[in-house]
Amino acid sequence: MTIMFKGLKLAMVGALAISLAACGANNNSGTGGDNGKAANGGSNGKKQEQEQENITITFQNIYPDPTDPKHGAVKKIVEQYQAEHKHITIELDSLNTDQQKLKLKTQAASKEVPDITVVNPSAQMKPFVEAGLFAPLNDMVEQNGLKDTFQEGILDWYSFDNNLYALPDGNNIGVVYYNKELFEQAGVKVPATFEEMIEVVKALKSKGITPIAIGEKDTWTGSFLFMNVLLRTNGGPGFLQDVQDGKKTFEDQAFVDAVDSFQDLVQAGAFQDGATSFDYNAGENLFKTGKSAMYYMGSWATGGIETSSVNGKVGVFKFPTVKGKGNPNEFMLAPGSGFAISANSKHLQETKDFLNYFMLNFPKVMFEAKGAIGIAQKVDGDFKAQGYSDMAMEILGLFKEVQGGDLSFDNTMNPATSQGHLTSIQDLFGQKRDSKEIAKDHQTVYSSNK
Repeated sequence: MTIMFKGLKLAMVGALAISLAACGANNNSGTGGDNGKAANGGSNGKKQEQEQENITITFQNIYPDPTDPKHGAVKKIVEQYQAEHKHITIELDSLNTDQQKLKLKTQAASKEVPDITVVNPSAQMKPFVEAGLFAPLNDMVEQNGLKDTFQEGILDWYSFDNNLYALPDGNNIGVVYYNKELFEQAGVKVPATFEEMIEVVKALKSKGITPIAIGEKDTWTGSFLFMNVLLRTNGGPGFLQDVQDGKKTFEDQAFVDAVDSFQDLVQAGAFQDGATSFDYNAGENLFKTGKSAMYYMGSWATGGIETSSVNGKVGVFKFPTVKGKGNPNEFMLAPGSGFAISANSKHLQETKDFLNYFMLNFPKVMFEAKGAIGIAQKVDGDFKAQGYSDMAMEILGLFKEVQGGDLSFDNTMNPATSQGHLTSIQDLFGQKRDSKEIAKDHQTVYSSNK
C-alpha cells in the first residue's frame, strides 16, 4: 500500500505478507558468496590470491543496545558472513544515534568515512551526497533481486539525481506505547485528546508514576514528539513544506500553538527528572523496565519492548487530536536510517558484496528475532504463529490505517535550521519560554540559512 500526501510518499508496512524467499532468506545469498567470487575474479589465479588477502571492513551502526533485536541481527549476520569469508573481518562501531551523527560529521570533514556508515534520509543525507562522500548503489541493488525486497517507494527517500546512496533499515510510524498495569494503578484510560493526555499525566504523577519516558540527551527524541503536536495543530501534514515554499512562516499560529501545547505537557510534569541527561537507550529502558507509563516513539521500538520485562503489559494508541485539530490516522512517518558506503572505501567491491549479503538476510533474521515490525523490507510469515505479541499485532493494524503524515524536522529542513530547532526544543525541558519568541527564533535561523 503506497501512501501519498502533499508529495510525501511512504510505502507502509500494512503489506507485510510478501515472500521472504524474495528477501534472500538463503544464508548463502548475496554477491559475497561463491557466485560473487566467480563474477569478480573468475579463474584467474592471481585474482584469486588477491581475493584471499585479509580485508577489514568498518561497519558503523546505531545499535549499541544488546536488548535491541537489530543489535543481535547485526552480530548474527556479521558472524555468519565472516564464517563464510575467512579472509574478511567486519569491524563494528556501534554508537547511539547522536554520537554517530557527531562522529560522522568529523569523519566527513576529513573525508575518512567508514566503509559502511549510517545516515538519515532526505535533507540529512543531501550534504554528504553533494560532497561526493557516498558511493552510488544502483548496480548493487540490481544484483540478486535486492531492490525488489524493499517496500514500494521507500528507496526514493535515499535517492538523488536518479542515484541511490543508502539502504534503509526501517519504515515506521510514531505511536504512544503505554503500560496497562500502570494505567490501571492510576485509574486512567487511553486519552482521546491531547488535553485528556495532560490530565492522564497529572493523575499518573500524583501516584508517583513517571508519566512519559524520553531520552532527550539525544535531541531528536523531543523534536519527534513536538512534530506530532505540530502535525495536529496544523490540521494536517505539510507545515514545514509550506515554510519552504513561502506559504507560511514559523510565526504562523499553528507553530505557536504547537509550542504552547508541548510546553503544557512539560509543565504538567510529563517526563522523568533530568530528561536531558538520559540518552535514547536510557530513556527507553525506563519504559522497558516498568518505570514509566508511556513512551512516544517510532514503531521500531516494538521489538525491544517485546524482549523486555513489560512484554504482555503494553498497548499502543495513536497520537490524539490537539486543540480539536488533526486526524489521528495521520502519523509521524519515519523512513529509517540507511546504510551508505564510502565512495573512498579501499575495498569498495568487497564492501558492496557484504552490504548486499547483509540486506538480503536482514528480513529473515529480524523476523525470527521478533524484530520485523517496521523494517523497510518485505516480510513473509505468520507473525502471530512466530510468537509476536498482541502489541505487535496492534502495530501491524495501525499501519493499515495510515492516511498520510509528516517526516521529522531534521529530515526535512537544512542542517543549520534543524540544529537551531533541536536545541530550542531541548531547552523547553529546562524552562518555560514565550512561544512567540521561540517561533520568531526559528524563523530567524531559517531565514539566515536558506
